[in-house]
Amino acid sequence: MRNKDFKDLLTSIDQARKIHAGKMKPGRISKFHPIIVTNIRRKLHVSQTRFAHIIGVSVDTLQNWEQGRRMPEGPALALLKVAEANPEAVIRALHA
Repeated sequence: MRNKDFKDLLTSIDQARKIHAGKMKPGRISKFHPIIVTNIRRKLHVSQTRFAHIIGVSVDTLQNWEQGRRMPEGPALALLKVAEANPEAVIRALHA
């Protein structure tokens, strides 16, 4: 590990401690709950494999989202929010 990378890691650990102690506010907060991904998929009546294919992610990624080990970010989060509001629109738009 390069010296700069190690220093960045130590800085991140220090920031995490401060956030945990309430001395610092987190820079980013996500309010997307894992169960929502499952609900969106179930609204579409598709398997995990099919839904992962529809939205262009691996099945492992989808399972991590559904089980709360990971959180969707960026374009995936935006697509899931649209799918939550109008699942049929996502199916039509992605020609699934």
